[in-house]
Amino acid sequence: MSWGRSGRYEDRVPFLALFAAVLLLGIADSMVNSYIVLFGADAAGLTPLQIGVWSSVFALAGISVSWWLGRLFDRRPARAYAIVVIMLGSAGYAILARVSSFPVLLLMAATVLGCLGAAFPQLFSLARAVLGDGAAGQRSAPLLRAGWSLAWSVGPLLGALVLSHGGYSWLFWTGAAVFFAAALAVFLVPRPGPVTASSPTRGDTPVLLTTSVMLFFAAMFAGGLALPLFVTRSLHLPPAVIGVLFSVCAAVEVVATLGLTVLPAWISQRALILGGFATFACYFGLTVVSSGLAVLVIAQALRGVGIAIVGAAGIRYFQDLLAPATGRATTLFTNATTAGLLVSGILAGLAVERFGYLTTLLLCGVTAAVGGVAFTVGSRRHTVAGPQEDKARVSV
Repeated sequence: MSWGRSGRYEDRVPFLALFAAVLLLGIADSMVNSYIVLFGADAAGLTPLQIGVWSSVFALAGISVSWWLGRLFDRRPARAYAIVVIMLGSAGYAILARVSSFPVLLLMAATVLGCLGAAFPQLFSLARAVLGDGAAGQRSAPLLRAGWSLAWSVGPLLGALVLSHGGYSWLFWTGAAVFFAAALAVFLVPRPGPVTASSPTRGDTPVLLTTSVMLFFAAMFAGGLALPLFVTRSLHLPPAVIGVLFSVCAAVEVVATLGLTVLPAWISQRALILGGFATFACYFGLTVVSSGLAVLVIAQALRGVGIAIVGAAGIRYFQDLLAPATGRATTLFTNATTAGLLVSGILAGLAVERFGYLTTLLLCGVTAAVGGVAFTVGSRRHTVAGPQEDKARVSV
């Protein structure tokens, strides 16, 4: 994990602590969220619509807390924000398996569970604040994103193992313990320095680009809600298959994300991200024609490539576009992803109840394609310019 010529030992130590925090956060998140839909349906007895509402409340809480803490971080950077939200999430998951009341589940989603959505952008903002704008800071986003993908290649399988032996109680207790470990890892990150005034941000908020990201992740989250039900109900495969599929996707994400860090500078990031949208739309098309595990695995490989490109290259694209306001850019991109979850929850629940699992997955593919069109138009209106970039050509 080289930092290049400008890399320093004192940069590597905080990065490793941040990488550990992101990895542990991702493992816990993937352990519990790979099976949260099945928990809601099988253990809590929720309808697909109730699960969709529950997911949307999660998202709304995450957006609200992320936006609030993002503004606090810009004024006074601190580790405490990430530590507090992760600790609250750990406490929430420790008691989740004992809750089956829908109103109580909604309350938890709006508070202790939903606030976990702020942990991801806080860790990425903390990385830039601690590592600075040099080589270490520039490479932190894709490398930490690779750690997140690595976590998702391990977490679902670990979750399947725990679930098969101890049920949902042990699944959520284990997830709570890993969340707690992630919070402890943040304590190893040095305190960020005082805020340095920066020049005003170039341009206006890129609405179409933000919408494209929201549509991409709306398709991803809605598909994540429909896929477990499609696999277990329509294809009659065991629940453990869900863990295998998500782990395959995450493993491909890791490889694809690391590959982005070594792409030559002349490759257009705009074209790369458009390819990510197209690959993701193809994933849904292949999934709906699948009849067994083999094709589903191939489809998940396409899913992993698409998520890696849009998730990792997208963050960097926004940071370059809105430079030097890195905090604003990261929050905008992350909240767009969470807005996708907010939009997807209720709509996916309604679509599953009204049209079934297969049609819902097809609609997700259409949504991803529309997101690609929005990015195409939006990226023509906004150009990326920076110390190393030439218009829309940006090195990841």
